[in-house]
Amino acid sequence: MSSLFSPEDFVKAGSGPLYIQLHRRIVDAIASARLTPGDSLPPERDVAMMTGLSRVTVRKAIQSLVTSGELVQKRGSGTFVAQRVVRLEQALSQLTSFTDDMARRGKQAESIWICRALFLPAPEEVMALGLGSGDRVARLERVRSTDGQPLAIERAALSSVMLPDPEAVTTSLYATLEQRGLRPVRAVQRISAANLGRQDAELLGVSPGTASLKIERISYLATGRVVEFTRSIYRGDAYDFAVELKLAPDGERNSD
Repeated sequence: MSSLFSPEDFVKAGSGPLYIQLHRRIVDAIASARLTPGDSLPPERDVAMMTGLSRVTVRKAIQSLVTSGELVQKRGSGTFVAQRVVRLEQALSQLTSFTDDMARRGKQAESIWICRALFLPAPEEVMALGLGSGDRVARLERVRSTDGQPLAIERAALSSVMLPDPEAVTTSLYATLEQRGLRPVRAVQRISAANLGRQDAELLGVSPGTASLKIERISYLATGRVVEFTRSIYRGDAYDFAVELKLAPDGERNSD
């Protein structure tokens, strides 16, 4: 490890800022397998001593690698080379569940349950689900994984009329709803970018501030009645969302 941070190997005049040189050195070490997923880096002060760089410079290089996803920092443990994640492409033209998505890829959907119970609804749940006074809401919160790799956090809310027993959901929420004749047939989904806070980052095994995709979904029965209100966080390094676009019919096109 000490040879990796030998100053004569990479601190060169005219090769750009020193933190960029250190950044490149670590990236090259990962690419060449001198550093492998799960390997820990020395503390910043030790890297500074080995390289002859200031701790400010070392910290800037390390943080740039954390931001890009090459490294991950775990509170109280240190800095590690991040596990490699195979990117998944998810079509937005179909209403599917995480379990369905993984099954189509020949993978097993896994869940780590955080919350599965009935509660008094929060104001945003009342609005989204059209609840009345005295109604209760079933909340399902879990980390979704496959092959032991956490990919997303799902936080679903449903009227207790739709799901009176949240613990009935063991794998797929949609499969449980289908058994009750309440599987949704359409949904409105909104996607936005977000940086992960500390709690969500720890659940997904990445560093705070890592880029993610925030998805809000409201799904409906054929009658137009709302079924679920789900807020999910997907790892930005693991997912690409794709939409098929078609040219509008001649009569609907603007000639400008």
